[in-house]
Amino acid sequence: MTGIGTIFRKELSDHFSGYRFPILFALIAMASLITTFMVGMSLREELSNVAKPSFVFLMLFTSTGPLFSLVQFVAFFGPLIGLLLGFDAINRERSNGTLSMLVSQPIYRDAVINGKFLAGVATIAIMLLSIVLVVSGLGLRIIGVVPGVEEVLRIGIYLIISIFYISFWLAVSILFSIIFKSVATSALATLAVWIFFSFFVPIGASVAANIVAPLDTHVKQNPDRIVQHVKIRENVSLVSPMKLYNDATTIIIDPTRKTTQAFVMMGPMERMLVERFQRPLTLAQSFQIVIPHIISLVAITLICFGLSYAVFMRQEVRSL
Repeated sequence: MTGIGTIFRKELSDHFSGYRFPILFALIAMASLITTFMVGMSLREELSNVAKPSFVFLMLFTSTGPLFSLVQFVAFFGPLIGLLLGFDAINRERSNGTLSMLVSQPIYRDAVINGKFLAGVATIAIMLLSIVLVVSGLGLRIIGVVPGVEEVLRIGIYLIISIFYISFWLAVSILFSIIFKSVATSALATLAVWIFFSFFVPIGASVAANIVAPLDTHVKQNPDRIVQHVKIRENVSLVSPMKLYNDATTIIIDPTRKTTQAFVMMGPMERMLVERFQRPLTLAQSFQIVIPHIISLVAITLICFGLSYAVFMRQEVRSL
């Protein structure tokens, strides 16, 4: 595709030479390292006089620090990386008068949108890979446990899922930068979408569950009503990409988790035989559980970028 390499290199250079990437990387790296250090010190103290359990290295990513674990941190604040990298990808070029110059060059028009998106994805991948490597190195230093092959593979899959997750938000921000001519308007729109999925969808899921299957805390509830309440809340929450990402990464990075459900009812036989299920899941089993979530994340990322591509290609060159 003529020109896509040129646009890609130009955008990648802009990301690394601008002020956004150093600030974002510094803030995320600082929070990640502080969380990892405190979690690592706590793990080293707790495991100092006992045999090291399996998959102890993965606890660096799943154990909750002062406020959150590393997985929770990326789930909540990771979207801001994609939003900040793409909210002015197109309208900034339009306001500066450089977009019409780009499309008038001997390059295919779709190379502009494709190059910008791929450069943003590459920036996200480099940032996440760097943070994971630094966190892993710090963890090796603190707890003194070398990760096994399966742990490395799980971290690698977690990294790939995280890249697609943040790339979805990058595609959303690029879409708004195409639709809105004002940079401020596109920034507010992308922030509103993040707030909606982060805060209002969980609230709406709880409200829907309370309406369809209300629970009274002062009365002993029927187990079927409790299960129905939880299922409704979980199903409505799946509208949010954050929920899809949380479920997928939790199962992948924590082999002891057997299901994405936050609430599981067990009868007498299940409680009696629960010891049969105490062994951690294999990587293949964990992947099989979350494959619908991963496919959904990849699909919404491609759909959102496809919308950005279609809108950009249908705009008049003179209006750009």
